[in-house]
Amino acid sequence: MQALSPSPNLKSLIRSRPVVPNPQRLVVQCAYKFDSSTNFSGGVGLSRADWQSSCAILASKVVSQQQDTEKSGNADLTAVNGHKTLDLVPIEKLAKPLTITDLSPAPMHGSTLRVAYQGVPGAYSEAAAGKAYPNCEAIPCDQFEVAFQAVELWIADRAVLPVENSLGGSIHRNYDLLLRHRLHIVGEVQLPVHHCLLALPGVRKEYLTRVISHPQALAQCELTLTKLGLNVAREAVDDTAGAAEYVALNNLRDTAAIASARAADLYGLQVLADGIQDDSSNVTRFVMLAREPIIPRTDRPFKTSIVFAHDKGTSVLFKVLSAFAFRNISLTKIESRPHRNRPIRLVDDANVGTAKHFEYMFYVDFEASMAEVRAQNALAEVQEFTSFLRVLGSYPMDMTPWSPSGGD
Repeated sequence: MQALSPSPNLKSLIRSRPVVPNPQRLVVQCAYKFDSSTNFSGGVGLSRADWQSSCAILASKVVSQQQDTEKSGNADLTAVNGHKTLDLVPIEKLAKPLTITDLSPAPMHGSTLRVAYQGVPGAYSEAAAGKAYPNCEAIPCDQFEVAFQAVELWIADRAVLPVENSLGGSIHRNYDLLLRHRLHIVGEVQLPVHHCLLALPGVRKEYLTRVISHPQALAQCELTLTKLGLNVAREAVDDTAGAAEYVALNNLRDTAAIASARAADLYGLQVLADGIQDDSSNVTRFVMLAREPIIPRTDRPFKTSIVFAHDKGTSVLFKVLSAFAFRNISLTKIESRPHRNRPIRLVDDANVGTAKHFEYMFYVDFEASMAEVRAQNALAEVQEFTSFLRVLGSYPMDMTPWSPSGGD
């Protein structure tokens, strides 16, 4: 399975599939907006129904145009819906054009759910996707942002991405992407991390001169590698399963990878050491993302994630926290990230000069559903103190029993 790559066009966001030539069949690529002649006031994207209706109307116009062309004997199609060519996205740039089926809503009634994750097969993110959505079709992406784009472009129905690790802390990149994109958090899943030392069959630990893996995996296994007596160089790569794949593809007999036991099975490697993480309580929290939010409920534990900022700096933070404390709402996380659009605030004082303050966005998770009155009142109060407030999602908490890492 080929990993998705970022690109200005859709070529790298669609897995390669063979295309059977058929000169009698016309394929329509649906873009985000159509010409005003379609009579949709807001363009495509107002709802799933608008999207599908627009695609259906466009497809019917293509059929009509094809019939007119066949009657006139002219093989050149003049225009469809205001466009001079049927290729709203250049056909030569696509491995497989999007169809109405590709742009369908999330599968239901037993259909396979398409879930994007970052990494290659065998990654912990793939395992998290399988835990969150059993029997799903996992779609590998080579970067976090590509997973966001895959959902936005209807190539995937969900994305499962890590946001924090019990040892390594927050994955800041994904917090920034949550703010940049308009996807909604619809769930969470916590996955115990079980690291293994992998090498080619027949390789012994004494032969190793290098160990490669994701930077956090290397840090999480540092003490164990020292205890194993390995005098090896540590080298960081993009992800754990990618490290295993690299060792296997390049037949590196002096290099080991830190990855999961599933990665060893997939890439034909042997496990030199099992469970090499320094702390067995090593857990990564993933969030599930979708184009539409879910309806909050009160019949099970829910968590809500928000992000906010204030024009006058961090002095408002105490007031925001008080809004939750007054209503007995427990916070499970608070994270600050630099304000990308305004990273520094200048305060001029004629007596002492100009003071420079860093500006921050604050991400907060709290244990309450947006269906609860206390949560609604808390956010109403928070909104009075902040210049920017956005609810990232209100979703069921992962309540699976805790068990330390002991294997996949």
